Amino acid sequence: MAVKIIDGGINAPEGFMAAGLRAGIKEGKTNKDMAMIYSTVPATIAGTFTRNLVKAAPVKWDSKVVFEEGSAQAVVVNVAIANASTGAPGFKDAEDTAAYTAESLGLKKENVLVASTGVIGFRLPMDKIKKGIDMLIPALSYDRQAADDCATAILTTDTHKKEIAVEFEIDGKKATIGAICKGSGMIHPNMGTMLSFITTDVAIDRDLLQKTLREVVSKTFNMVSVDGDTSTNDTCIILANGLLKNKKIEGESEDLEEFKAALYTACEYLAKNIAKDGEGATRLFTAHVTGAPDYETARILAKSIITSSLSKAAIFGRDANCGRIMCAMGYSGAEFDPEKTDISFSSSEGVIQVVKDGMNTDFSEEEALKILTPDEITAECDIKSGSAEATAWGCDLTYDYVKINADYRS
Repeated sequence: MAVKIIDGGINAPEGFMAAGLRAGIKEGKTNKDMAMIYSTVPATIAGTFTRNLVKAAPVKWDSKVVFEEGSAQAVVVNVAIANASTGAPGFKDAEDTAAYTAESLGLKKENVLVASTGVIGFRLPMDKIKKGIDMLIPALSYDRQAADDCATAILTTDTHKKEIAVEFEIDGKKATIGAICKGSGMIHPNMGTMLSFITTDVAIDRDLLQKTLREVVSKTFNMVSVDGDTSTNDTCIILANGLLKNKKIEGESEDLEEFKAALYTACEYLAKNIAKDGEGATRLFTAHVTGAPDYETARILAKSIITSSLSKAAIFGRDANCGRIMCAMGYSGAEFDPEKTDISFSSSEGVIQVVKDGMNTDFSEEEALKILTPDEITAECDIKSGSAEATAWGCDLTYDYVKINADYRS
């Protein structure tokens, strides 16, 4: 069977439970602020983490669990406080969160992952974190509302939850992946996204799972940018509990390709939703580079286009200022021939070519305005030097982005 998107969330695969609720981490708020994901059996895990040298305490703890233990059963998430730039005391808070959860669930602390997001520089209020864990465990459920609560409880400046579930076939059986993420600002991943958690009932070799996750992340989450700021807390974790009872995927095979396609579908969907929900954004801005000699060239060019502040501002203003895109391509560091380059804008309103062989075309400004008005815009860039291509996702740069981040702490 082909990959099929189904109604479901993080607890869609067999053996996974979820919960999300308000623990009251930050006074004066009403939002859900803690979440938990639990597998009824130990799950093989893989993860990708921020390459920012300033790594949050949860990132350090999870890296240790992923790369030294390789197995986990629970994930605990809090919002409002990032537990970053908190030194050894902050790491102890992360470890204590895992230990308290483990004791309550009858696990080892090394089998509990933790994640935090919010304001940098403050320690966790451990009394509230422990209270939240005490509330989360009895709330764990397989039902749809629990998945919704979990996806909602990890959000910060996001305007809506981001979740997906897909079905596909492995070893003749119906397999499932569930995934959630959060991210709206401080988005320029160099590993994965702000926070993303993925579950599956597939049995797969640990090293192969890590390799597959990295490959998929590099073409999805790593191709997103909202503002050029790589977070201290970027984390993407997948848990595979094997309850599908398929023949374990241990090498290159048709089953691996099916699994990879399903994982890509889930991660691409979430990545695009992060870009579309960028802080203050009104438009999803996609760059599709074709005709490249290799993927890396196409990747660099596409990412440069959607991270350009001037290009993003032009998309907000519905201005077909193709010179800004050419400029962003030119300083990207990728080698290409500007005098061979074609650029078009496309949307639900049609397509308009604005550059032909490196020169502006005599396009209609009125038609361009019409095409740049919908909430999803694509810049199609053909450098005519090969058959490789890449896609990157960003958003427009608006007044509201500045307003949101000017008073973020308050």
